[in-house]
Amino acid sequence: MPRAIERSLTLSAATLGATALLAGCAGGGGGAAAPAQSDGSIAVNASDTACEVAKAEAPAGKITFQIANRGTKVTEFYLYGTGDRIMGEVENIGPGLTRRLIVEAPDGGTYTTACKPGMVGDGIRAPFTVTGQASRSVDSNARLAEATASYKRYVNSQIEALVPKTQEFVDTVKAGKVEEAKAQFPVARVYWERIEPVAESFGDLDPKVDGREDDERGPGESFTGYHRLEADLWRDGLKPDSGAIADQLLVDIKDLQARAATVELTPVQLANGAKELLDEVATGKITGEEDRYSHTDLWDFKANVEGSQAAVAALRPVIDEKDKALGPTLDQRFADVEKLLEGYRSGDGFKLYTELTDADKKKMADSVDALGEPVSQVAGVVTST
Repeated sequence: MPRAIERSLTLSAATLGATALLAGCAGGGGGAAAPAQSDGSIAVNASDTACEVAKAEAPAGKITFQIANRGTKVTEFYLYGTGDRIMGEVENIGPGLTRRLIVEAPDGGTYTTACKPGMVGDGIRAPFTVTGQASRSVDSNARLAEATASYKRYVNSQIEALVPKTQEFVDTVKAGKVEEAKAQFPVARVYWERIEPVAESFGDLDPKVDGREDDERGPGESFTGYHRLEADLWRDGLKPDSGAIADQLLVDIKDLQARAATVELTPVQLANGAKELLDEVATGKITGEEDRYSHTDLWDFKANVEGSQAAVAALRPVIDEKDKALGPTLDQRFADVEKLLEGYRSGDGFKLYTELTDADKKKMADSVDALGEPVSQVAGVVTST
């Protein structure tokens, strides 16, 4: 998701190196026009001031973008549908690196591409046209249909827990019970963090619910949501408007519940979401900037990994059918991360992030990057014919 600070500046050397591994082949320098791709993908040359997309249209169906960052800032690339609904995104593309994004766009119409140098703001946007109509992969493949149905059931189950846990947190904040609210804060967020890619796909909700204090905001927008209340509880003390902020958080979570009930997901969105959750860990949780006041980052770390695993699990029958070696590798890498996290348990939760040593953080960076490599292959496997 877009954040106002350039998170890459705080990443450890180990994380940066592993990010390069996940990114695949490196791009060259310069600002030449994006070249045609022999594999049918659409080349995107991203820089600090431009977002050059080789084609402004594509036929409906599977669309693949190959994004090369030729600038000096970490960037992101998005394909938006109507109302800024995120059809697909790829984050944390470091200078000189190339990342691939596969999306499924079965419906013709006007879409929008965007590069976000520095990972801030609305980005450098351009219209993108999808022509014709294509059958959805779930319409012709029963296993893919069941995968998306299974994952949607998972999302709904998480939201069904998120709403009452957030209600409990809100009520405690409004009652002025600071220590109780502090204990409830990371627990409520677990359910949000597990399904964050779905929540983020509704572009207007995520900034209100999960925005950071120093995020770039438009006119009339203010710092709200979980992290505003986190700052009040741990840093500033509860304020006269903390209750109103809490009430709005619950309204936004219930809005998410209503929207998610009708959302249509594609198999490639599940695959991309699994990778996005690990990118969240690599670019936010590893640095400690996510929960900078409470230092409860490991709760979020655990939830992101669990959410990634749930998306992969839903797709597992398709993965096993198309690439028999990938599934066992994914199982082992998820198990490795789980074992590492269990070592940082404290009671029913986790140690505070400030209690970890640099060596601990490096172990986590290495573990999540090792997991991210096979997870990054899932979208290509799922969309292969």
